[in-house]
Amino acid sequence: MKDTDAPQPPEQNLYAESGPLVYERPTRSRGPAVAALVVILLCGWLVFHILSKPRTKPAAPAGIPVSSAPARAGNIDILLDALGTVTPVYTVTVTSRVAGELKEIRFQEGQMVKKNDLLAVIDPRPYDAVLAQAKGQLARDQALLKNARLDLSRYQNAYEQHAIPEQQLATQQAMVEQDAGIVQLDEGNLAAAQVNVDYTRIVSPIDGRVGLRSTDLGNIVPADGTTGLVTITQLQPITVIFNIAEDDLSRVAEQLAAGRTLRVDALDRSQQHKLAEGTLLTLDNQINPTTGTVRARATFPNLKGELFPNQFVNARLLIKTLTQVILVPASAIQRNNDAAFVYVAQPDSTVQYRDVKVVATEGDAAAVTGVKPGEVLVTDGFDKLQSGSKIVLKQPPAAPVPAVAAQ
Repeated sequence: MKDTDAPQPPEQNLYAESGPLVYERPTRSRGPAVAALVVILLCGWLVFHILSKPRTKPAAPAGIPVSSAPARAGNIDILLDALGTVTPVYTVTVTSRVAGELKEIRFQEGQMVKKNDLLAVIDPRPYDAVLAQAKGQLARDQALLKNARLDLSRYQNAYEQHAIPEQQLATQQAMVEQDAGIVQLDEGNLAAAQVNVDYTRIVSPIDGRVGLRSTDLGNIVPADGTTGLVTITQLQPITVIFNIAEDDLSRVAEQLAAGRTLRVDALDRSQQHKLAEGTLLTLDNQINPTTGTVRARATFPNLKGELFPNQFVNARLLIKTLTQVILVPASAIQRNNDAAFVYVAQPDSTVQYRDVKVVATEGDAAAVTGVKPGEVLVTDGFDKLQSGSKIVLKQPPAAPVPAVAAQ
């Protein structure tokens, strides 16, 4: 049992030294609240400012922006382009007509030679010997013939005096004819031997350029060998063979029948540089049924060696030149299922649809009917155009399409 009357220890005063007890509330920062209030006020001011401005409708577009170019009167060439092959007029493989040792070579590879220039020499000694035999045989038989004719003359006199029978005279006459035939045979043998001697000197049959030789000195050359000694190709003049479609054949044949000279240009692979200029020589006599084309041959002077045998070139044939026709940019011409058409710019900044007929096209220019010189044609932006559409020219009309000058 707790003794309440027991003396208690003195009560300790925990705050005796720190003063009276005070209760304090924790404080919060007011910065975020102020920032939020400022943002709300600023948004409200912007909304008020925007709503207070008078609303304006956006300006309607003035028209479809397009480029343009004027039509003009001028000349244009009607041309045909085709792939051609440079073909020499003559190509000769020089061979020996007699067999023997090759003693001399008188040409250099790649040299230009003239007709009858000496190219090589075959050992002529065997053929000189045969020639000498033929000459001797001929001389002997000519002497026999001469003696037989003298005998015949004596027999004729004796027969007139009835000194010999007619049969003896006839026999002598036959002897003379026999000797004359032998002499003629000898003359033929002599000519053949002389030809063989001449053949030992091999000369150029044409003017042209010598290729690479196939036989060296000291070799035994066969007669009429298959490989030959060297090949000579004529380079001046030279020709180009190309194909013309049968649809264009009538136009070309008409010009040739009229006696006109048709110009042909030989261009490089890119068709940007003209290599040489020539004229159409002739057409082949039949159309190839497989390709539907006919071959044509053009001749070129080739004075500077611009063209080389078997070279591939682009041949451009000038059929004729159209003068004082209406020229427009090829980019201005549009096509549908029915016809070709253009859009012509009007004074009120609209366009007018107009059908045209394309007569000829060359490069960026086309000759047409259906428009007049000076009329301005639209050259782009066609996907948004129709007759009556408003347009805005991007720039003043371009310079007139240059005419293709006749050459």
